[in-house]
Amino acid sequence: MSSRIRITRSTGTHDENITRLKAALAEADAVVIGAGAGLSTSAGFVYSGERFEKYFADFEELYGFHDMYTGGFHVMQLAPEVTWAYWSRMIYINRYMNLPKPVYEKLYELVKDKDYFVLTTNVDHCFQRAGFDKKRLFYTQGDYGLWQCSKPCHQKTYDNEETVREMLLAQGFAFGEDGTLEVPEDGSLRVQVDGSLEMPADGQLKMPAGGQLNTSAGGPLKMEVPSELIPRCPVCGEPMSMNLRSDATFVEDEGWHQAAARYDNFLRTRAGKMLFLELGVGYNTPGIIKFSFWQMTDRDPDATYVCINYGEASCPEQISKRSICLDGDIGEILDELG
Repeated sequence: MSSRIRITRSTGTHDENITRLKAALAEADAVVIGAGAGLSTSAGFVYSGERFEKYFADFEELYGFHDMYTGGFHVMQLAPEVTWAYWSRMIYINRYMNLPKPVYEKLYELVKDKDYFVLTTNVDHCFQRAGFDKKRLFYTQGDYGLWQCSKPCHQKTYDNEETVREMLLAQGFAFGEDGTLEVPEDGSLRVQVDGSLEMPADGQLKMPAGGQLNTSAGGPLKMEVPSELIPRCPVCGEPMSMNLRSDATFVEDEGWHQAAARYDNFLRTRAGKMLFLELGVGYNTPGIIKFSFWQMTDRDPDATYVCINYGEASCPEQISKRSICLDGDIGEILDELG
């Protein structure tokens, strides 16, 4: 593909493109799914709004941020007991709780009988929970369910569910029968302080000098975890961190390399009509999925590129005749295909 890329959209109406995609799925010898954050957003895993208010209203009130993503950076500057209180909530609701909408299950029903492989930058483990074969998944950017040494002194990751649950119980949360994180009836996510909250010019609430959070029974849930629950590396004793790719310390463990090798083998050994199905991929890390799908479609005259995205459904002009671009909610479009 030329280094000069002109972005366009595939031709045809929405209904025509749905018909084309149904035919492409039926005829495909192999399907490569590339999934970004938009797919999980369609399934209800949103980082702001009602979900944020339900589990992080106390952090919002005290520190002034308004979504989980921003909060994840903000709390890294706080005491580790507070940092892990925040992150334990974020990990659990985005990794261990059920999805609000069955979008991943719908996708699985469409491809379960096909020769498929999934490449994803998502870290929420939704594919495996929906029934996808774990040996056909490559999570390139990590997993909310894994910790690693922050140093890192060795290339290994560790499951975190048990400790995360302990952290949440220590804050006063409870778990429903289906695993849903619940605020108990005698709990609250409203901040109470012994003293008055200060309101500076920037509008961000701050703890006054000498003020203390009131975490007594019937008051707000705790915004910290016991120090003994703070995870530390079993090898060197340094603090653990999330296994999320953010800098050069990201650990690519044995499982990561095995998945990478399986993906590479899939691409090398499949022939015939390839369908590159891109779902909810933006331009934060386009080189992992989007650009590679464009290039592989350009090189293979029998390949079809599909982009389903809300507001960003486009393709290079060079492959537009072999592309299908659908602008809209992924879950609703999957319903039309089912």
